[in-house]
Amino acid sequence: MTANGAPRKGAILRLLDKADKEIAALDQDSVDAVYKFQHDFRRNPDAGVFQLTSLQGHQRLWSAHVNNEYRALLLRLAANDWLLVSVKHQRHVRENLDSLAYGINQITGAIEYVDLSAVTESVRRREATQRPAPAAPKPTPVPPAPPAGQPLFAQYGAVGLAELGVAEPLIPIVLKLTDDDELLGLVEYAPRHTGEVLLRLRDGVPFEQVRQDVTEPVAVPAAEQLDPEDWQAAVDRSQAVVITDDESLRSILEEGDFGRWKIFLHPTQEKPVRREYSGPARVGGGPGTGKTIVALHRVCHLVSQLPPGHTRPVLLTTFNKNLAADLRARLLSLGGQETLSRVDITHVDQLATRVVGEADPGNPKRRISDTQALREWRDLLVESGENRWGAEFLSDEWNQVILGQAVASRSDYFRARRAGRGRSVSRADRAGIWQLAERYTQRLDSKGVETHRQVAERAARMEMTRKAKIDQRARELDERGGQYNIHVEDGSGAWLRYRYRHIVVDEAQDLSAAHWKMLRAMVPSAPNDLFLVGDTHQRIYDHQVTLGSLGVNIRGRSSRLTLSYRTTREILHSALGVLAGTAYDDLDGGEDSLAGYRSVLHGPRPQLRSAPSWEEELELVVEQLNAWHDVPREAVAVCVPTNEMVTEVAYRLRQRGITSTEITSDGPRHEEGVHIGTMYRFKGLEYRRMIIAGVSEGLVPRASVEAWERTDPQRHRRELQRARSLLFVAATRARDALTITWNGRPSRFLEPLAGS
Repeated sequence: MTANGAPRKGAILRLLDKADKEIAALDQDSVDAVYKFQHDFRRNPDAGVFQLTSLQGHQRLWSAHVNNEYRALLLRLAANDWLLVSVKHQRHVRENLDSLAYGINQITGAIEYVDLSAVTESVRRREATQRPAPAAPKPTPVPPAPPAGQPLFAQYGAVGLAELGVAEPLIPIVLKLTDDDELLGLVEYAPRHTGEVLLRLRDGVPFEQVRQDVTEPVAVPAAEQLDPEDWQAAVDRSQAVVITDDESLRSILEEGDFGRWKIFLHPTQEKPVRREYSGPARVGGGPGTGKTIVALHRVCHLVSQLPPGHTRPVLLTTFNKNLAADLRARLLSLGGQETLSRVDITHVDQLATRVVGEADPGNPKRRISDTQALREWRDLLVESGENRWGAEFLSDEWNQVILGQAVASRSDYFRARRAGRGRSVSRADRAGIWQLAERYTQRLDSKGVETHRQVAERAARMEMTRKAKIDQRARELDERGGQYNIHVEDGSGAWLRYRYRHIVVDEAQDLSAAHWKMLRAMVPSAPNDLFLVGDTHQRIYDHQVTLGSLGVNIRGRSSRLTLSYRTTREILHSALGVLAGTAYDDLDGGEDSLAGYRSVLHGPRPQLRSAPSWEEELELVVEQLNAWHDVPREAVAVCVPTNEMVTEVAYRLRQRGITSTEITSDGPRHEEGVHIGTMYRFKGLEYRRMIIAGVSEGLVPRASVEAWERTDPQRHRRELQRARSLLFVAATRARDALTITWNGRPSRFLEPLAGS
């Protein structure tokens, strides 16, 4: 009760970004005490147990008792509105009271809190343990370091740094930084925007470009008057969340990065989530930048705009069932059952199978793999005595041109585009290839088998036919002034409608042309129709497409994420070295880039270790796993090039008493043990520590790739690029530590890393 007897209302309790990481680092008893604190504080902040105290010399900063050791630091935004900015040991609060700084950033308008003593200590600690920087190439050219002892940011001055939104209490410290280790020590405790600005400047990005790319997207508009004392408006601009129930904080702390991303979207991530697009849109970015998180938040946003109903007008799809299952679990956690009930989540081949199954429910054909399909091509050529083309060439032509473009007739094949196929073919050649393709199709039919690509092509043709009927009826309806012809509809047996209103695609770079034709036909051409996320640097299948030619026009509606939240700078630099000197497409005829791709995380440099033989390399793997005894086995993985090597690694670990489990197409076989799999299996996964073994020439890339250099240079280039991408994907699964091993001659892709 208040002094006049009126019932007291509970408090609004908010959590500022980065405070959750500080809490998560506490011992479990103290974390449990924080859980209890936030529960009780929201009910009655004036309860005597909290010893709520306004800190001396601070107008808005208050301290509250959490347990016998720790106190919560809170900013009082209004009478009953509190922002939790930190949980500190009570001795630290008492001894460093003058170092606690907070305010409203005059550029971004957001609330910032800084513990200057913690920043200073972190900078000193990094200075004392500084190491040489990795020699692998950085994503953007880095200017030479100033002479030893010279400040890194002196050229910008206090005024320039303030203009970019660097937290003003930190500017004096920033101007004294002299090396990258000190910079990383500051970034660890600085507000996120400050860290991003400083890292961009240090990576050599011009001042005006940093202003345009980093500061302007989050700056208060010039037309909006910034009130330096309006804390309620400031908190709405801040990365803060209201703790609504006991599970809110627990979810953030216990779900790791995903728990944080559910709440603390970076402004560059949030912008494409909420933007209204006039047509298809794409979000790109390197590994760990949060593309999948953006896709999930986009789904939630689209569902929130739907009228009430029980249908599933939003499709969320990706290229395999493991990732689709992961998307379902994450969307349930993010949006709840209500959101999930309005979304169809399925992988793209399953979707194609569903479409074909509706038209042919009794189809008894058995699906075969790409390897089996290639074997059938080889057998056909042997039986027919054909030697003008190789089996691999014909398989690619059939998959990428005939099936990929849903070519239905000989005359259509004569007109089909073959951009990127390398080897040119004459009209007479096309006639011969088409004849062989027909014989191949008949061969599969006679055996009662089909490939996933055949199913995707059939589904694409069916959906394109369906779309043509829908569009024709729309034209007829328009001609009749909006009056339905009930006899026409009854004759068709159904009211044809598009299957979806919105489609969101994750890992878009791995979908084929037939997949895109199917998806394009499933949704009307309208605002917010298709939203895709992906990175062609991570393409692990030979599906190179030009979206514009398939009716998916993303021109002018593309954006890119550049800040990695998963991989340390050291691992990132090494992974980028794997891609050195190779160009990647942007899914629309242009060139994609990872320029500006960076991380604020810091850790040990990747280890590169060699052995004389595979047997001895296996012992290196065992040795490294034993050295990583301080983390759960399930947080560690071993990645190898072939399935045979997976079996051999598992056997060796079992001999040495190390529990392991293989990653299959359905995920890990068991819950416990070190995860082992081929590079293909690690797409979409992440681990605290990782070993990539067998990175030897002849395995990465495989020796058979060299045969293409003389006969099909274009195919040779694509295969080398795919091998690079596989190694890049594997390396960027590691969060904290990475070890790469080989025996004999190291892979050519490791040459840029030799200096580190």
